[in-house]
Amino acid sequence: MSIEQNVKKLLSELGPEVQLVVAAKNRTPAEVSECISAGAKIIGQNYLQDARRAYQIIGEEATWHFIGRLQRNKITRIISMFDMIETLDSLEMASLVNHECSEMGRKMPVLVEVNSGREAQKSGVLPEELESFIKRLVSYDRIKVMGLMTMGPLSIEPEYYRPYFSITRKLFEHIDALNLPGVQMKYLSMGMTDSYRVAIEEGANIVRIGSKIFGPR
Repeated sequence: MSIEQNVKKLLSELGPEVQLVVAAKNRTPAEVSECISAGAKIIGQNYLQDARRAYQIIGEEATWHFIGRLQRNKITRIISMFDMIETLDSLEMASLVNHECSEMGRKMPVLVEVNSGREAQKSGVLPEELESFIKRLVSYDRIKVMGLMTMGPLSIEPEYYRPYFSITRKLFEHIDALNLPGVQMKYLSMGMTDSYRVAIEEGANIVRIGSKIFGPR
């Protein structure tokens, strides 16, 4: 099927309760534009170079989520282009985001990335440190915590992800119950092409899907 057909089929399957983030890493502006024409509303980008090329064509027709790893030297450009950061995972980055947002006169919605698999090579806040981390984010007046994101350890078996998604959902519910000032647990971003159905069963209301739309790389 075409990109357009894949997007329309996915949107029909997900329904209004689950938001589709088109994971567009290494995809051409034309491919990304086709997704928007098919009804997708959110584009997720890992790399600024990809995002800039696509943004020149699509612009504000889409909402832009940054789904890659944050780097100090790219914070300013990320804030100037993206509508949400899904991968906040350190106080150092939080401080930089807050400062740059203050300079630009804007507020940045963020999701806190959870390292649900406790993988040493992965980014993300460890589950046992999440509450303390988010409580410290409350002091940053230019950051709006809107929920959590997780990846989970890589696998080709969808059910393998379930425990990690479950852990993240329970953390989501726990943080929500704390009623922290300025923190709104609205979005739970979990699941990709191989795991999004399990993620939705475990409470995800954002899924990040690439290869199911575009085909294998």
